Amino acid sequence: MNGLSGTRRLASPVRLTLAGQLGTDIDGAWWPHTASVASELPELVGVLHRSLGEVVDIRVNWSAAEGQLNLDSIVTGTRLPAGVKLSRPRLMLVAGRDQCVKLLVVPCRTSVTLGGLVMRCAAGMPVEESVRNTPVFDTADRVLSVARVESARWSVQLAAQAPV
Repeated sequence: MNGLSGTRRLASPVRLTLAGQLGTDIDGAWWPHTASVASELPELVGVLHRSLGEVVDIRVNWSAAEGQLNLDSIVTGTRLPAGVKLSRPRLMLVAGRDQCVKLLVVPCRTSVTLGGLVMRCAAGMPVEESVRNTPVFDTADRVLSVARVESARWSVQLAAQAPV
C-alpha cells in the first residue's frame, strides 16, 4: 500500500528534489527531517507516487550498522579520529511501475545551507554564480562527485542481483 488513500498536510513537508531528466547516476535527493528514515518513508513514497507510479521496490546501499556521512565535517575540514573510516554516501533506489529514481539521502543533521545546495546539485537545478564560489558549494559538489562514484559501483552490484 502506498498510503495514498487521501491527502494530508504534513507538519514537516517532504524535502525531495528530482532532476527533470531521470535515469542518471543520481536523479535527485531526499533529506529526511529525522534519523528515523523508516518513519518518514510513507510520506516519501506518497510524493514519489506522482512521478513514478505505484512504488513497487525500494533498495538502499547501507546497513543499519553503518554510520552516516557527516557532510558538514567536510566543509569545516574536520579530521576523522585515527582508525575511523569515512562512510559512503547513502543512496536509495525507488522503483515505481512507470520509472525508477536513484536518490542521494542527505543526512538529517546537515546544515540548512549545505543540505539545500546538495539537494539542488543532486537534481541538476541552477545555483547562483555568487554561491558557486564558496567553500559550501565546493563541498556540495564534492559530495555529489563521491555519490556518483558510489552510485556507479552500486549499480554494478544491483545488476548482479534480481532485476528491480
